Amino acid sequence: MTNNYIDITCLPVNQPIGTFYVGVIKWMDLLSISRKDIERIRSEEEGNIEGYFGIQRELSENRLKEISQFVSFEDATFPNSIVISIDSIYYNSKNDNIEENIISFENNILRLNNNGRIAKIIDGQHRLFGIEKYITEYPLFNDNYVFDLIVTIFIDIDEEYQSNIFATINKAQTKVNKSLVYDLYSLAKSRSPQRTVHNIVKLLNEDNASPFYRLIKRLGKAEFKSETIAQATLADTIVNYISLHPSYDRDLLRKGKELKIVSGLEEERFFFRNWFINEKEEVNIAKVIWNYFSVIKEKWPLAWGNPQYILTKSTGIIALMRFLKDIYSKEGVGKVISKIEFKMIIDKIQLNDNDFVNEKYKAGGIGQADLYKDLKEKSGLNNIE
Repeated sequence: MTNNYIDITCLPVNQPIGTFYVGVIKWMDLLSISRKDIERIRSEEEGNIEGYFGIQRELSENRLKEISQFVSFEDATFPNSIVISIDSIYYNSKNDNIEENIISFENNILRLNNNGRIAKIIDGQHRLFGIEKYITEYPLFNDNYVFDLIVTIFIDIDEEYQSNIFATINKAQTKVNKSLVYDLYSLAKSRSPQRTVHNIVKLLNEDNASPFYRLIKRLGKAEFKSETIAQATLADTIVNYISLHPSYDRDLLRKGKELKIVSGLEEERFFFRNWFINEKEEVNIAKVIWNYFSVIKEKWPLAWGNPQYILTKSTGIIALMRFLKDIYSKEGVGKVISKIEFKMIIDKIQLNDNDFVNEKYKAGGIGQADLYKDLKEKSGLNNIE
């Protein structure tokens, strides 16, 4: 019977980029927690439109064959690590629920939900697929085959950092086509929804006049329950209003193609998109986020930035960013909503600082949905679809 959790023994590593983890995991456990990512990689190999960070990274059948043979040897070893990223939370759009991927981190044991969609493989996919290929071809060895893998784990890291890490790892190595690495470096310099949002979030975190000043964690930590805002969480909520397929947009821009201005229902859904397409206007996205959360900070100063409250944790940020769409439905897309205009709406919400606690808005999807519902109803925007 499969456990509903997976334990990884690991240690924290502190470097300029932030805190990440180095640990040991069984090969089948890594396969299990990255199952969804594996499906994505294989679909890309078959021509899926969404490339690896916007670029096709094909699996090499010859290399898989070599590795599957190698792992059958008595002296088989992979002494270097496989690099993965893990999202601490998962938004299930089917049931509008937020699910926590990290159960706990105690005594250097990282316990994860075993749901198949937690991990993304940044580097090392051939090693994992090579072991899988060997076991698939020789299933009799499945039960007693032992191959622990070293993993480097980044938590809540956005795609901009993922692509930079991948390029840095592989720039001096021959196992990846050098043209791909150069493509990734050029990709980091080209326009994309991910890069734009990465820069916006960086600005919000580093400008001392920003409501988010030093509240955003570049990388999440395993003790994520004590953290405030994960960069990936805020970035994802902004990207969701720019593009349905951000990697596809990034690839088109990298190839010198133009994105089409949107209108009607599509513009209402992606109300930041035209500003992004009109490069000179993308600063408006930062202005709106700045104005919106400045008013929220002024409205609830005790709860803002305080880890004892949920306002600047994933539950609060996701609900507030979801509510932003309702505000734009009222105010109309295409305008930079001022602090005064935001304040007229936010001031109607009869919630106190002490309402933003786990007892009222539980961590996860239920609490996020409840907070969003209260924001919408108490502001008088509940009739806006």
